[in-house]
Amino acid sequence: MQVSRRQFFKICAGGMAGTTVAALGFMPTEVLAETRNYKLLRAKEVRNTCTYCSVGCGLLMYSLGDGAKNASAHIFHIEGDPDHPVSRGALCPKGAGLLDYVNSPNRLKYPQYRAPGSTEWQRLSWDDALNRIARLMKDDRDANFIKTNEQGVTVNRWLTTGMLCASAASNETGLLDQKFARALGMLSVDNQARI
Repeated sequence: MQVSRRQFFKICAGGMAGTTVAALGFMPTEVLAETRNYKLLRAKEVRNTCTYCSVGCGLLMYSLGDGAKNASAHIFHIEGDPDHPVSRGALCPKGAGLLDYVNSPNRLKYPQYRAPGSTEWQRLSWDDALNRIARLMKDDRDANFIKTNEQGVTVNRWLTTGMLCASAASNETGLLDQKFARALGMLSVDNQARI
């Protein structure tokens, strides 16, 4: 058998690596005999949309929790959704780092309100926050609604308030947002959904 110098060094390096691994206790029979559970085996999978931009990449979010009433699930893995028509499993660096955002201790999880002139934020319940928003919208609409223009033509406009719809919403949700805003008389509506 003819062995070149390069082949000889490759054979020697492979033999030394195998001997070193065996000496450290990594025997192939022991390694192959032990199986590890798949980390997503008992996890609950939820499909979602990335919240960062208007591209609307699809996400698969995995959480552990027994589903009991007083137990909260913990998200431990997020990856791109390969079946999503927009991103096909790809995520940008922000989307790939969503797990850090979800589990951040600085993440805002409830509504807060800061009174005019105050420097302190106070926590509100979701019901109080939504009721406050509805009340402010109703008051502004009642004060600034325009029924007719200068020529007496009925226009039914509300020009002092606008609506910014979610960028990660679907086209169907954007259509519902448009209908809601137009029914109130709003002209300033923006929706950058691309899903």
